[in-house]
Amino acid sequence: MDEEKVVVVAAMSSRFKRVCVFCGSSTGKKKCYKDAALELGQELVTRNLDLVYGGGSNGLMGLVSQAVHHGGGHVLGIIPKTLMCKEIIGETVGEVREVADMHQRKAEMARHSDCFIALPGGYGTLEELLEVITWSQLGIHDKPVGLLNVDGYYNYLLTFIDKAVDDGFIKPSQRSIIVSAPNAHDLMLKLEDYVPMHDDGMIAQARWNV
Repeated sequence: MDEEKVVVVAAMSSRFKRVCVFCGSSTGKKKCYKDAALELGQELVTRNLDLVYGGGSNGLMGLVSQAVHHGGGHVLGIIPKTLMCKEIIGETVGEVREVADMHQRKAEMARHSDCFIALPGGYGTLEELLEVITWSQLGIHDKPVGLLNVDGYYNYLLTFIDKAVDDGFIKPSQRSIIVSAPNAHDLMLKLEDYVPMHDDGMIAQARWNV
């Protein structure tokens, strides 16, 4: 039995330590979105990965953070002071770090994370996602960016990106910045295998601007 446990732990080892998850402060209308948040939380626990997220206690943010916390993982929530009353309802889990504004929130979330995953969400989720994609494009980081494409939620976004590549606004090599999968397990496998591609073979010498 002990040997079997060792094999399981080794199989679920990861090159990451902390995963940043962007997601909605609501749960959406479909049960599959809630299920996906819980599934992602469990996948992080199984891989012994800590969570960095936006600090809210409601919506998909609350579900994924609770799943990681209840599974024994460390949870770091980063939230602007002005949003605490709106996005925190009831008790929070893990560590909550207050910051001055949205800019600092995104920079701190990125600084403390080894990769990024976007669950379904609205304007805020999309804005956070596109910013870390742009930072990768500019060479500010080379951390993987994943879309948890639950029930085809991000299909139209991926179609738009492919159109931008076809029409010459995004380089074909930069299309590979984004990886996607319909479930947490398959997405994590892709993120683990991700190899960054850099134009001119180098990373821009830029720093996180807080």
